[in-house]
Amino acid sequence: MAAATGFAAAGLVWGEPGLSRRSDAFQLVAEVDRQRILTAAARYVQQPPLTITAFPTAHSAGGLHDFYSQADYFWPNPKDPNGPYINRDGQSNPANFDEHRKVMVALSVQMPALAAAWLLTGEHSYAVAACDHLRAWFVTPETRMNPNLQFAQAVQGVSTGRSYGIIDTLHLVEVARAASFLTPKMLSPQDSAAVCSWFSSYVDWLSNGEYGQQERDAKNNHAMCWALQVAEYARLVGNDSVRTDVYRRYREILLPNQEAIDGSFPQELPRTKPYSYSIFNFDVMAGLCQSLKGLVPDPVAFRLADGRGLSRAAEFLYPYLKDKNSWKWAKDVEHFDALPVRSPGLLFSGIASQEPKYIDLWKALNPDPTDKEIIRNYPIRQPLLWV
Repeated sequence: MAAATGFAAAGLVWGEPGLSRRSDAFQLVAEVDRQRILTAAARYVQQPPLTITAFPTAHSAGGLHDFYSQADYFWPNPKDPNGPYINRDGQSNPANFDEHRKVMVALSVQMPALAAAWLLTGEHSYAVAACDHLRAWFVTPETRMNPNLQFAQAVQGVSTGRSYGIIDTLHLVEVARAASFLTPKMLSPQDSAAVCSWFSSYVDWLSNGEYGQQERDAKNNHAMCWALQVAEYARLVGNDSVRTDVYRRYREILLPNQEAIDGSFPQELPRTKPYSYSIFNFDVMAGLCQSLKGLVPDPVAFRLADGRGLSRAAEFLYPYLKDKNSWKWAKDVEHFDALPVRSPGLLFSGIASQEPKYIDLWKALNPDPTDKEIIRNYPIRQPLLWV
């Protein structure tokens, strides 16, 4: 008899329109990721929080509590070495100031793993450590970050910050998801209110500030990333009107303008890294749909009249995630060999469409990439928090 695969291997039962109970999806991920989560949490529970205030920089036009980064693909101009930087799309400049990004990525790796370990085991120490991170980043006056990205992805000689920099806080999305489990039970009412106040302020800045509106109206993955951030932060603070508006934008603007009939993302394919950006946009889109669950019609199952939706994107990418040598477009100029990694889009769409082959491939791919560039474009690492 052939070995059981996908949901059958986890002993789960199909229902309509998806898995028979929400707990079934949780159980599936728990069985796959339990040891991975506990191993990570055992390592991170001993590590104290570290925020951007530990890394002041004279490059920034902001202050100690302002997140700062430099645009990845901008380099000194060989014809004018002391002048404004110029763009080299897809080629990250290793000389950029990167310390604020590093500590935010560390937060996004450590804190959700601790929260996931707490959900699995009920072990108090994991939740305590996760809450220490929340307080350090969003509550404590000496170490908290200001709730804006006014000085992100600056370009030397050009700009002290740009709207494109908003993508840097994509790494706070899973932090917010983890916080939604912790704030009701493990933080004091005062600290919980402070965390929610921080994210409410950030949602306001993202929604009403000039940079936020520019990013919202971008034509490519940046707009999808804006939507995922706003949706998940609004979910944490209970702002249903913002979530509803984001869902409207997804149905009426993002999906019609970014996904082709065949499920591809035409804005990403002409890039110098079309493979990674296509996967990235798919995963962010899947995260957005998962974040918006509870709204109707079901975002994960939603399709336009011509069939475009998350499942169509999964159909398009699945063969190339299974065998990247079959990729029909240009290979990425960098980091192509480090892909693919475990795609949350495969998991979420596999559950929604009852497609075990997506789950099987999700299980087979690497869940913990070490390539810096891949990590930068990998915002959902603990799907246990999302199902």
